[in-house]
Amino acid sequence: MTGIIVLEDGTVFQGMSFGAPGEALGEVVFNTSMAGYQEVLTDPSYASQIVTMTYPLIGNYGVNDYDVESDRIQVEGFVVKEACRYPSNHESAKTLGEYLIENGIVGIEGIDTRALTRHIRLAGAMKAVIWAGEGEPSVDELVDKARAWAGLVGVDTVKDVTCEKPYAFAGTPGRGDAGDDRLHVVAFDYGIKLNILRILRGIGCRISVVPAATGADEVLAMKPDGVFLSNGPGDPAAVAYAVAAIRQLIGKVPIFGICLGHQLLSLALGGKTYKLKFGHHGANHPVRNLATGAIEITSQNHGFCADIDSLRDRGIRMTHLNLNDHTCEGIADLSQRLFSVQYHPEASPGPHDSGYLFGQFVEMMEKG
Repeated sequence: MTGIIVLEDGTVFQGMSFGAPGEALGEVVFNTSMAGYQEVLTDPSYASQIVTMTYPLIGNYGVNDYDVESDRIQVEGFVVKEACRYPSNHESAKTLGEYLIENGIVGIEGIDTRALTRHIRLAGAMKAVIWAGEGEPSVDELVDKARAWAGLVGVDTVKDVTCEKPYAFAGTPGRGDAGDDRLHVVAFDYGIKLNILRILRGIGCRISVVPAATGADEVLAMKPDGVFLSNGPGDPAAVAYAVAAIRQLIGKVPIFGICLGHQLLSLALGGKTYKLKFGHHGANHPVRNLATGAIEITSQNHGFCADIDSLRDRGIRMTHLNLNDHTCEGIADLSQRLFSVQYHPEASPGPHDSGYLFGQFVEMMEKG
């Protein structure tokens, strides 16, 4: 079957389908990870996005039953240079193509992913349509659909990925992540990744996961030792109800935020956020810890960023700096017992350089 991706500026990349037939709208972005494609596919932070992998061969170790970050594939579409049809791994249960087909996700291969990546870097992330099927679609019609799509700016995407009701996370059977219950963490689910919950559980936290729209009074009634603000997709400024709840929690309980949670915390502190030209997506982004000078290689996935200039006059300290574009990667206000980072210390997929942040959260809760 034919596979094609059409961008809102009229740029067309044509290849072959290796996933499900169909059509999907999304913002096209590129991810620089060499592995971890199953975690990328199931990461709720990628909701409403079409992901292009820059590494040329994807799928060579297949797909298994447990390397997932949520209960389903979250991306709108998947683009690779070459999809491996004969994976080699003792844990592999199916090929990447079979995985996409089972979940109804359009996947295309055979296009010049370097050219697409360069185009995004120069023109910026943009709206697109990915299509796969028999015959040839009307490119003009697909361009019109891409341009008519609402996009991510000003749109609440969190409501599409958050849980419907509160639940307790007790650990994953067979993963060895069932620690003790000495600390109680309430985790806001803005699109939370399972590995975050596994790590918190493994270091001694009893975890209550709550929907994104949960109010501050309801959270405080649960008597948490700390509150965790999760990762998630889309524009933080569109999730006003989350900002309002966080604002009421500041100063009352230790708070740790990651990714979207970092941006929402920045807004709750009175700061601003803005959209990056093409975002940060991948497992190899260098970040400097400004307190120690150490360089951390980090896993990242975000298209928006906290404006540190809007926070400095509010007593908020920047703790981490992105060495690629010098954007803010972390903030803290220890007097109010809060800190957050833009990247993913749970490292799924990616390096483990930033795992110490979970320990800092535990220390802050124990002191509280």
